[in-house]
Amino acid sequence: MANDFSAISESDLPEIAGKLLAAYPASRIFAFYGEMGAGKTTFIKAICKELGVEDEALSPTFSIINEYHTRQTTPVYHFDFYRINKLEEVYDIGYEDYLFSGSYCFLEWPELVGELLPEETVRVSISGTGIRVITF
Repeated sequence: MANDFSAISESDLPEIAGKLLAAYPASRIFAFYGEMGAGKTTFIKAICKELGVEDEALSPTFSIINEYHTRQTTPVYHFDFYRINKLEEVYDIGYEDYLFSGSYCFLEWPELVGELLPEETVRVSISGTGIRVITF
């Protein structure tokens, strides 16, 4: 059952982030789909704030992965697979260690590594211009 939420502005994102986390309390792997500029990183920033991440969430476009920490020092992993050219690059960073760590993992451009995503991955779609529609 899909949930659709409209974000008219960035100030709507914390509430939607809270609803996402509440809808999937046991889930730890979230894949974010959307065109370039759809707002994937911005929404992940809002989710990180809801989780109590103390670090500034930034796009890991060039590093592929960023690690953040909550007040309880729990790690949160943020992936950006946009620059992945072949799956071997994902194996080389040890993606399994992250995805199966039990920590939150947020993945941008997951379609580039789709065959590696665990079955329990929560899929989040962001679409629209101006008003964003977030579906999970």
